[in-house]
Amino acid sequence: MTDTENGNLQNLIKRRGRLRTYAEYSATWAILKSMGVLPRSVSVKTGQAVGSIAHTFLPRLRRHAEINLKIAFPEMDDAARQRIIRGTFKNLGRLLGEVSQFPRFNPANISSVTLFDKDDNETFRRIQREGRGIILLTGHIGAWELLAYAQSIEGNPISFLARPIDNPLVNRLVTDYRTRYGNRILEKRGSAREVLRTLKSGGMVGILADLNSTREAGVFCDFFGVQACTTSSIATLALRTGATVFPVYIVWDEKAQIHKLYGGQPVETVETGDFENDVKMNTARYTKVIEDIIRRYPEQWLWIHRRWRTRPEGEPEIY
Repeated sequence: MTDTENGNLQNLIKRRGRLRTYAEYSATWAILKSMGVLPRSVSVKTGQAVGSIAHTFLPRLRRHAEINLKIAFPEMDDAARQRIIRGTFKNLGRLLGEVSQFPRFNPANISSVTLFDKDDNETFRRIQREGRGIILLTGHIGAWELLAYAQSIEGNPISFLARPIDNPLVNRLVTDYRTRYGNRILEKRGSAREVLRTLKSGGMVGILADLNSTREAGVFCDFFGVQACTTSSIATLALRTGATVFPVYIVWDEKAQIHKLYGGQPVETVETGDFENDVKMNTARYTKVIEDIIRRYPEQWLWIHRRWRTRPEGEPEIY
């Protein structure tokens, strides 16, 4: 770490509060390291247990999920919604268990952890051979952290956009885990030039496109039948660089006890010459892809997130 980086880190710690910062960091470090020394199967089960505990003691997040599921599946009965909510927390706990194991994953054992669908992998390799930049369209589905990490172990490092974790020490710890095999974390703010450079040079950029966005950074489009403010960055980048938009996601297969990575056919970027309208139209197309995936695996999506938080002018708050 350079003197400048260390100075910036210390300023962030001071601003947040030293006691709070180091307490949160110590707890995170202890959890990751203690789970990391366990056999993977035990770590995953431990993570799922942690998720179940969180389900019990985090009623505010349960409430967010209940509201979201009523919006997305108004025809669904309450018992079915509760099963999905429990599955969401279980999935998050399983992800925690897998992330704790990242230091133990390597090219020799990663195939026992995650498996890329053969046909989808061939499509992905074909797109790579074309030499154009690739935007990986994905969301907070299944073990999304493992998706990028597994690809880097396989020799396909990804640059992906992410908002820094509020605690700077935790952010540094998690970044170390994520980037062991060459992945790069690009902050959502201030990285536009680097993202453009990466795509124009034929690199890969991963973007999680399923979270609520501010009006300044997104556009409204249909998501489960309700207008949702969605990041416009994928459409903007695809239109400006000609990069291929390739949907990809990873889900847990309970029967096979492995994470399966799926892709799909590239999503065609429509260009009419009206840039603003093209951004809205293509964002809606990408959002529909994400919705279709969530509908297939609802218990593995992040329902606790306030996806419909930003509302069109004049509409009331949902949460």
